[in-house]
Amino acid sequence: MKWLDDQPVGSVVFLCFGSRGAFGVGQVHEIAHGLEHSGYRFLWSLRQPPRVKHLPPSDHTNFDGVLPEGFLDRTAEKGLVCGWAPQFKILYHPSIGGFVSHGGWNSIMESLWCGVPILVWPIYAEQKLNRYRIVRDLGLGVEVTENDEDMNGRDLLMAYTDGGHLVKREKVKVAVKALMDGESEVRRKVKQMSETCRETVRDGGSSFASLGQFITDLFASMKK
Repeated sequence: MKWLDDQPVGSVVFLCFGSRGAFGVGQVHEIAHGLEHSGYRFLWSLRQPPRVKHLPPSDHTNFDGVLPEGFLDRTAEKGLVCGWAPQFKILYHPSIGGFVSHGGWNSIMESLWCGVPILVWPIYAEQKLNRYRIVRDLGLGVEVTENDEDMNGRDLLMAYTDGGHLVKREKVKVAVKALMDGESEVRRKVKQMSETCRETVRDGGSSFASLGQFITDLFASMKK
């Protein structure tokens, strides 16, 4: 968090792909080049795919073996690559201006609560549906323009891991630039949604009232 404290407000792109999100070396290289060419500051939670099927990703012991040669040196003044990261705490930090995520629902909710625009990059499970809802239906995020509509979640996860499907660096760069556009309609909508989310949980808000009614009904049913 010390590194984030030293960055300007809203200047950092945070990349984190959830507890099971990891890419093969080929895709990592494309992301790295796209980030570098975008010119934006970044914090990247980078994890390695499991060596045994069905196990979760783990932290890298040495980033030099997975990132492009010289990448860490070239981006030392504007970027930080780490392992596991406290996602919500980072999203809540004022220096964060955009979030690149796999699009899990918890991640989307945290991003909206914090008022941080999200670039939805689905990898598995229901995340392509989440992308459609957030990006194309509600206009609360952006996406990497990529033809993955004919791939199911399992195939997409395996393709990203073994290098069979790569999102190229130019598309990553363009998507990050769109995400970090300070005057975009997406950013305006996300800020408005963040305010709405907070209103719903305050005394008198819809979520506050619904939870209160649920508790009342629960206790009433126990007395019957």
